Amino acid sequence: MPNTPEPEEDELDANAPPQPVFHVEQALLGALLLEPHRLDDVNGITADSFSTAAHAALYTAITTLPRPDPAEHAKNTKWLDRVLATGREQAHGLTATYLHTLVQVCPWPSHAPAYARMVEAERARRRLQTAAERLVHAVHDVSLPHPVQTVLTEADALTAVVNDIAHRFPPRAGVLPRTTAPPPPPGPDPIEIVEEEQILLATATAYPSDIDSVRWLLPDDLTLSLHAGLWQCLTALARRNEPVDPVTVLWEAQQRGLLDDGCEPGEVLRMLAEPAGSVEHWGERALQRSLLAVAEYTGQRIEAYAADPANTPFQLVVGARRALADISAVRTRWQHATGVAPPQRRRPAPTTRAGPPTTRAAHAARSTRAAR
Repeated sequence: MPNTPEPEEDELDANAPPQPVFHVEQALLGALLLEPHRLDDVNGITADSFSTAAHAALYTAITTLPRPDPAEHAKNTKWLDRVLATGREQAHGLTATYLHTLVQVCPWPSHAPAYARMVEAERARRRLQTAAERLVHAVHDVSLPHPVQTVLTEADALTAVVNDIAHRFPPRAGVLPRTTAPPPPPGPDPIEIVEEEQILLATATAYPSDIDSVRWLLPDDLTLSLHAGLWQCLTALARRNEPVDPVTVLWEAQQRGLLDDGCEPGEVLRMLAEPAGSVEHWGERALQRSLLAVAEYTGQRIEAYAADPANTPFQLVVGARRALADISAVRTRWQHATGVAPPQRRRPAPTTRAGPPTTRAAHAARSTRAAR
């Protein structure tokens, strides 16, 4: 095999990422260069599974070229020359020296299936991180005419990635991500939110018969603890068929301890005395904000899990599914609010149970939002 060094030759090593997967990829490629028949034992990966363009180009060349005769391959480098020439069509920096390096750094060619599994696991982590980033980006994209639909579409895409990873790496019971979840993100403009929630409360006080039509709205959908508490007062009074007006709501609030933090009774009365629009409109606005906030926090949690290379694919699947469960819950309520029927989706193939779900992170997100 001719040695054809070029200016880029040293860059393959000099710029090599420090992550272990780079060395795993080298070992896998070295095994396939030494013993091409090992490709029969490698599955689940493609050229996109590799972390560098050079490695992807080499893998493409190895998998597309006819395999050499084992006896001939042991005697000469003709097949390696063809691999190099084909790989250089996509990665011009590839050299014969680098192919020699790959062969030398491979500990055991027979371990190629294990190396491929490691490469596949790293690819799964990158795919999950990318899908989570897209979800968070959609939440912040102010140019979207229908943000909820777009966000839910990205959530579905993220779910599909998780299911695909679970198919290849079925989660093990009780294996949770070791990464600490990030704190919930801050909400949007608080002034606008406070005003809208106050109008919602005032309108529900003026038209209590409409409260039953927004049963999909929960106190946790409101961002301020006082507003959440007043909504509980309103729904409790309506459920008991008791009179509803600013005074009765104020009295209920006192019974529930909502005024203990120094909130002035007169302030509550003034807040509840300025209705506008409809309860359904303002309730849907509040639910939309809640859905987007949950989607953002879900994406950020999964991003944090995927960014930690210590997490295995098994852990990523368990953590991601538990995070996505929070979106599913608020999504169901959104569909009830807007009359949109849920899409018919095929259930993923059953996998090993991962233990009972937990909503601790979701409660943390809502508690932080309520404290603002």
